[in-house]
This record gives sequence, C-alpha cells and structure tokens, in this order.
Amino acid sequence: MSRRDRTPEATGQVADAVRGNWVDRLAPAWSRPFLRLSRADRPIGTWLLYLPGLWAIALAANDGSGLGPQDLWLALSSGLGAFLMRGAGCTWNDISDRDFDAQVARTKSRPLPSGQVTVRGALVWMALQAAVAALILLSYNRLAILLGVASLALVAIYPFAKRFTWWPQVFLGLAFNWGALLLWAAHAGHLPPGALLLYAAGICWTLYYDTIYAHQDKDDDALIGVKSTARLFGAYSGRWLAGFLMLAVLLFAAAVIVTIPSSRGPLPMLVGLLGVWAFGLHMVWQMRGLDLDDPAACRAAFRSNRDAGAIPVPFLAVAALL
Repeated sequence: MSRRDRTPEATGQVADAVRGNWVDRLAPAWSRPFLRLSRADRPIGTWLLYLPGLWAIALAANDGSGLGPQDLWLALSSGLGAFLMRGAGCTWNDISDRDFDAQVARTKSRPLPSGQVTVRGALVWMALQAAVAALILLSYNRLAILLGVASLALVAIYPFAKRFTWWPQVFLGLAFNWGALLLWAAHAGHLPPGALLLYAAGICWTLYYDTIYAHQDKDDDALIGVKSTARLFGAYSGRWLAGFLMLAVLLFAAAVIVTIPSSRGPLPMLVGLLGVWAFGLHMVWQMRGLDLDDPAACRAAFRSNRDAGAIPVPFLAVAALL
C-alpha cells in the first residue's frame, strides 16, 4: 500500500481519532465503520459519560449505607451501559448531523458523510446498542429504570440543540451527567439533595470541557451556522471556563458536605473534599497555557478531562470505607 493509500481518507479512519487505536488495528474490517460510528475509536466520550455515575455510587455510599457487592455490579454494568448508550447516542447524533458533518474538516471523515455506512444501517446499529443497554437497565431498581427511560428524551433532543440555541453544551451536560442521578437511585432507591447537587456539578463540568472541545470547530461552525458556547463567548471564553470550573468544584463540594453525616467524624468529609479539590486543581492545570485557537491543544485539554473526572472516585470510595 502506498503512502497515499494509508491516509485516513483511504483507510476509513476518522480524522480526530488517535492514530493506531484498537479499532483501526484490531477490529475486523467489516465492523470498523460501525465501531467508528459509535466512537469506539475515541473512548473519551464513554469515560465522560461513565464517570458521573461512579461519582454517584461512591458518594451515595457515604450517607451511611456503605459500599457493598451490589455496588461492584453497578460500577461494572454501568461502564458497559455507558459504552453502549454513548455508542447509540453518537450514532443518532451522526444520523441527525450527517449534512453538517460533511461540511466540517474534522468530521467529514465520519462513517455517514464519508459513505462507509448507510442511514438504514446506522439506524439498525443504534437500535441494537440501545436494546442491549436496556437489558442492563432492567437489572436496576424501579426508580433507576424510570430515570433511564426518561434520559432518552435528552438523547433525542441534543443533536438538534445547536440549531436553536447558543447553549447546546447545556443539553449535552443534562444528558451526559444523567448517570449521576440514575446510579445514585440504583444504589439508594431515592434522590436526596446531594444527588441533585452532584448532577449540577457535572453539568458545569460539561460546560467547561465541551466549550473547549467546541473551539476546535468554531470557524467551520460559523460558516455553516452551527451555534455553540465557543462562538457565543468568543474572546471571553477563558473567563467563562474559569467560572464553570469554580461552579463545578463548589457544587461538587456542596454535594459532599450535605451527603456525609457529621456523626461519622471529620475524616470522611475531609477525604471527600480533598478529592474534589484535586479535581478542580487538574482543571486549573489544563487551563494553564491553553490556546483556544489551536485545535490540537483544545483536543488534548478536552481529553485530559478523563483524568480530572477520575480523580474524585477513589477519594469518595475511601471516604465511604472509613
């Protein structure tokens, strides 16, 4: 194969996927377009969908109920569920956005605009992923099942948000952090104030990282009329990012404070708050030297939020075990 034949356009690779990812290297050739449609070659989105659920399991256990064997099932099954529902959601997003994606340099190599998958094939693939995810959801309690069904409305609306609002990142935040409510309910059977505060913290976190992400496409978005917070904030984006960062940390800290009872002593709360502080510090580190006019720098900062979001999980789990 010549050098020209190994380009992303020739091999079907997606332009913003990490070169040498497992889909391009290991997956059977027939499955690659469908796995790319699900963003399996770009796993950061699965992590960002999964992590708020892990926050919820670990923090909910701090109310005195503790961590038990059922929480291991919740953590493992919700990871698979996040992979499947993110895949189904991305498939729906690409079906809805296929005409826009064909006009943007970063997205025109995706399976639908590049012709690797038909719309009918994408619809079937989306239904298969959602069906398997539904089987996982049915293993949870009634409240969690109802919340899972309710989340479908947010998933359906999100791809169209960029057409009617400058704040599509809010809709992404509502959808991507729904797992915080669902997994809290699956653990505890109810939704106390701490769950709502954690959900709000996650939405602010999404506004932070997805505004950075949207800066990659702001020039193409302006040409085709797609709205985003990156275009809305413009030169003031840095200030807005700092504000979202602070709100995410403050709301997360509030969730910890209202959830961990003082009767357990000061140590569990201090450990939990230390995890929140480290989460915020990682985002501050991301912003140091961030050039919002450099797509590669934006992509790297966006991806590093997997690490930021993972930081509080062990702290909250340790706090629950103390």
